Amino acid sequence: MVANEGGGTMGRVTAELLLANAGDREVAARGLMPADQVRTAVVSGIVDTGAAMLVLPEGIVNRLGVPDNGEATVRYADHRTATRRVVEQVRLELAGRHGVFTAIVEPGRTTALIGAIVLEALDLLVDCRTQTLHPRDPDRIIAEIE
Repeated sequence: MVANEGGGTMGRVTAELLLANAGDREVAARGLMPADQVRTAVVSGIVDTGAAMLVLPEGIVNRLGVPDNGEATVRYADHRTATRRVVEQVRLELAGRHGVFTAIVEPGRTTALIGAIVLEALDLLVDCRTQTLHPRDPDRIIAEIE
C-alpha cells in the first residue's frame, strides 16, 4: 500500500518508484554485464488519474540512460502546450508490481507523475477515501478484456 503525503486532509497519493534501464537489465540477465552496473534510480511519484502517461524528471532519465523515442506534444492543466522528449525501456516497480514503460521527459521536474497507463498496466487502484494506491488483487493482475 502507498501512503499519501497529505496526512488526514485532502492530499496527493504518492509512491516511491524504483526505476531501471530495461536494456541494462536484459544485458545483465544474459551475464554480459554485472548486475550492480544496471542503471537505476529511486524517485517519488505523484498519482494523477487525469494524466495518461508516465512523466519523469529529466535528471532521472539522464541517469538511467534510456533511449529516446521521439517527441510528444504535451498539454498542461492550464492549457499550455510544449514539446517534450519521449523515452522508452523504463522499467518501473511500484506496489509490488513491475512493467516496462515509455515516458515523457519533463525538464525541471523533481517528482514522477504516474498516469493511467501505468495504473492500468499494473492493475493498481486509487482509493480516494483513504488516499492510497493498491493492487486490485494482491496475487495477480486482473486484465479487463471484451
